[in-house]
Amino acid sequence: MDTTLNRTPLLSLVTPMYNEEQGMEAFFRSTVSVLETITDRWEIICVDDGSRDATLPMLRHRHAEEPRIRYLSLSRNFGKEAALTAGLDYAAGDAVIPIDADLQDPPELIAMMVQEWRKGFKVVLATRRRRTGEGWFKRLSAKGFYRLISRVATVPIPENTGDFRLLDRQVVEVIRRLPERTRFMKGLFAWAGFSTTRLYYDRPARAAGAAKYNLQAMWRHAKDGIFSFTTLPLRISAYLGAIISMGAIAYAGYIILRTLVRGADLPGYASLITAVLFMGGIQLVSLGIIGEYIGRIYRETKQRPIYVLKEQSL
Repeated sequence: MDTTLNRTPLLSLVTPMYNEEQGMEAFFRSTVSVLETITDRWEIICVDDGSRDATLPMLRHRHAEEPRIRYLSLSRNFGKEAALTAGLDYAAGDAVIPIDADLQDPPELIAMMVQEWRKGFKVVLATRRRRTGEGWFKRLSAKGFYRLISRVATVPIPENTGDFRLLDRQVVEVIRRLPERTRFMKGLFAWAGFSTTRLYYDRPARAAGAAKYNLQAMWRHAKDGIFSFTTLPLRISAYLGAIISMGAIAYAGYIILRTLVRGADLPGYASLITAVLFMGGIQLVSLGIIGEYIGRIYRETKQRPIYVLKEQSL
């Protein structure tokens, strides 16, 4: 660790929040007690991502009681990736730890993260061994997604590792300089590089409230990860087109030879319509893949801000 020699390092926690009123008190109670055992220089940056419950009033109250608990309130729900980006922009710590408010990221692991950071690691990952309290579909889909993205991404993205990790200030500054609007934070963290170690833990069930990620959100998140960190879908379309073209040429040669040997016959309607529909499907899929990349280019060229602040305590 080379961030400071003459003062105690500042530890920042960044917590995106969306409708977290039910579990907020338990989160602060657990997290603050852990932080106090580590250092007296800490802050918690809570990002209210357009909550519709009492999350924001409760954050105002907690900040009034404890100024080190700070908050940002976004003008609407921009999504977790944008909320996390806002928190990183405003976190002042020498080490920054993104952590969820549902206590599925155990605060007790923070002390071990800081120990590894003091050894000189710039990134300390928290990797899940087991995912308690999650349905079989979510566990299976998450496992499949992490395996897929780790194999096709241009940078290796750790499996079973969410946003919960420790980032040195140097790493945070690199992430803050990245200009892209469609953000897949797990990929951006991995892209930054630096010396990395990991800790393993069993992920508990949510302490309160319900999960905010439904099937649609999970699918959108997976697409952002794949299309942001690999051009493999485009290459697959090109390879598939080349294979089909070579197959068509070979089949045309076969038809010519058969006609020369056996004479012309009436081609079957079923085989013709099957080939037409198959090629049409391939073309539509390829256009859809191209459209995903073009849509992302379109969003980037507009240069809209990633988030808009409505209120802040900082």
